[in-house]
Amino acid sequence: MTSSTPAQPAAVVARLRATFRTGRTKPLEWRTGQLRRLRAMLTEHGPDLAAALRADLGKGEAEAYRTEIDFTLREIDHTLDHLEEWLRPEPAPVPPHLDGAEAWTVYDPLGVALVIAPWNYPLQLLLAPMVGALASGNCVVAKPSELAPATSAAVARLLPRFLDTDAVAVVEGAVPETTALLEQRFDHIFYTGNGTVGRIVMNAAAKHLTPVTLELGGKSPAFVDRGTDPDAVAARLVAGKFLNAGQPCVAPDYVLTDPETAARLEPALARAVTALYGDDPAAAPNYGRIINERHFDRLTGLLGSGRTVVGGTHDRDSKYIAPTVLGGVAPDAP
Repeated sequence: MTSSTPAQPAAVVARLRATFRTGRTKPLEWRTGQLRRLRAMLTEHGPDLAAALRADLGKGEAEAYRTEIDFTLREIDHTLDHLEEWLRPEPAPVPPHLDGAEAWTVYDPLGVALVIAPWNYPLQLLLAPMVGALASGNCVVAKPSELAPATSAAVARLLPRFLDTDAVAVVEGAVPETTALLEQRFDHIFYTGNGTVGRIVMNAAAKHLTPVTLELGGKSPAFVDRGTDPDAVAARLVAGKFLNAGQPCVAPDYVLTDPETAARLEPALARAVTALYGDDPAAAPNYGRIINERHFDRLTGLLGSGRTVVGGTHDRDSKYIAPTVLGGVAPDAP
C-alpha cells in the first residue's frame, strides 16, 4: 500500500517507522540507490510529469522541465556528488575536564519525515525536499497538493514503481487527509505553503516536539533606481514575475521607484510583455494559467486597484489572466 485514505495514516506511519527501526535506510548504498531511482523516474517519465503540470497549471513543456523536472534532477545530481563527503564524521572539540577523550559530530537520520507540498510547484516542492530526506537516511511520507490533482495522481502512480515502498509512501487528499496525517508523530515535517496552514502544521508538530521546516512565501518588492536601463530592467521584471503565470512565491509582486523612473519603466514593461509572450499571451505556449477558480476570482478582484499599463484581460473558463501591470497603485490598495 503506497497511498492512503483518512483512516490509514497511522498505519502508514507505523509501517515506515518499523522499516526505519530495522536500520535498512541508514547505509549509504540505500540512500544513493533511492536517489538514482528517483532520478530514473524523472528522466523516464518526464513527458508524463510535464503533461500533468500542463493539466494543472497550463505550464509549457520548457517551463515544466526548467523549473520542476530538471531543477529536481540537478538537486539529485548535486546530492549524489557530495553525499559521502557530507556524511563523514567531523572532529569536535573536547572540554578540558574530559582531557584525553575524543569526540565527533556524526550525522544520523531522524526517522520518518513528512513532506507537504504546495500547488504552485507541485512536483519540485514535493520531490526536492524528499531528496534531502532520503539522502539523510529517512523514511518519507509524501503529501502532494490536492489543488494540482494531475501532478498528485502522477506522483502517486510513479513513486511506488521506483522507490522502496516500505520506506516511502504517498498520501493523496485534501484537508481531512492532511489533518489525519498531522495527528501522527513525525520526526521532521517540511511544509511549503501559506502562513495560515503553516501555523496549523507548527501547532500539530509542537504536540510531539517535532522539528519543522516552514517555507511560507510572502511579498517580493523590487526597487528600481533612477539611471537604470528601463528596457533591461523591464525584461528581467517580466521574466521573473510572469513565470508560472505570476504564481512563484519569489516573483517580484510590486515595483517601488520614483515618478520619473516609473514613467520610463511603464512602456518598457509593456514592450517586454509583448517580446516574451507576443501580441496574444493567451495563445503563447510559454504562458500558464491560474491554478483554480478561487484564486482566479481573488486576482481579478484586484484589477481595479490601479491604472492598467498592460494586460488586464481575463477568461474565467480557461483561468487565464493576461500578464498585467497596474500603475498608480495606492500604498494601502489590496
